[in-house]
Amino acid sequence: MRHLSATELAEWLATTPVAGEPRLRPLLLDVREPWEYELCHLPGSLSVPMPFIPSRLAELDAQAEIVLICHHGVRSRQVATFLERQGFGSLHNLTGGVDAWAREVDPAMHKY
Repeated sequence: MRHLSATELAEWLATTPVAGEPRLRPLLLDVREPWEYELCHLPGSLSVPMPFIPSRLAELDAQAEIVLICHHGVRSRQVATFLERQGFGSLHNLTGGVDAWAREVDPAMHKY
């Protein structure tokens, strides 16, 4: 698992792949509760609350680059550790979670 700052993720999402060096958009996997996701979330993210990750593993591509997101980065780190044990290899934890994203990248995002 790699730790990724909000600024690094914003740069990744804004980067257009260079010829010969394709870097696909990662799966943004938000593991917060539905009520939290409704308050604020990164555009294009997939909401799968932490308790449902084990039962929804088949929906996730173990070869894909996945950025795990929660409120402050603790739950997402736990899910990343679980996914590593399941054979997922390209995992990134958003350090500071959506709180860091709101502070560093998108000040208009709702904070809670």
